[in-house]
Amino acid sequence: MKNSLFTVYIEQDEDGVFIGSVPSVPSCYAQGKTQEEMLVNLRDVLKLCLRNIDSKVLEKIRFVGIQNVKVTHA
Repeated sequence: MKNSLFTVYIEQDEDGVFIGSVPSVPSCYAQGKTQEEMLVNLRDVLKLCLRNIDSKVLEKIRFVGIQNVKVTHA
């Protein structure tokens, strides 16, 4: 078994639900009523996602960073 460290985006929606996503793993999202519950769920989803990704492809995907963008809107 191999341990890997992943960056997780955490948001909270208007109903208070926590949503987590792993930007370096396609389609890896989970939610929970608390941050702790969401992280437990996300670990489970991440394990499933990693089973379906070729490790050589995963090595090429890397998290670059977060950028703020200013947008004028109505």
